[in-house]
Amino acid sequence: MPNGQIIEPYYTLEYPNWVNVTAITPEREIVLIRQYRHAYGEAILELPGGAVDLGEPEMEAVQRELLEETGYTGENWEEIARVSPNPANHNNLSISFLCLDARKTTEQKLDTGEEIEVVLMPLEEVEQLLNENKLVQSMHVASLFYAFRRLKQLHIF
Repeated sequence: MPNGQIIEPYYTLEYPNWVNVTAITPEREIVLIRQYRHAYGEAILELPGGAVDLGEPEMEAVQRELLEETGYTGENWEEIARVSPNPANHNNLSISFLCLDARKTTEQKLDTGEEIEVVLMPLEEVEQLLNENKLVQSMHVASLFYAFRRLKQLHIF
């Protein structure tokens, strides 16, 4: 503790930083993914993203994850947020990006055992899912909050 008191046992979970992206197509759709999450017990809608590899720049990591998971890429990228998944016992950050004019350029390049469905959804429908509390991945909900805020600043939404 800041006052010098030791709390035992206490555990810190050490993870690499995570990245995710709100990728917007020219048709004003968000590129989402649906994949099974074992701890939650069902397939859920999420943003594309994943862990930053050791020594990998965050921008390269998020571009790699978007391409691998969806086959989409884009030229117009912006970091929009850095949040802590759990500052009580996680040592990493979740970094959110916005990608405008995302386009499909290739097929998915999934790891063995991965099953990811790409879902394109209009901005308004994603906002409705947020309003109805139907998106459950908290770091992605935070990212979408920042993305919608930025899209409004850019007069896109």
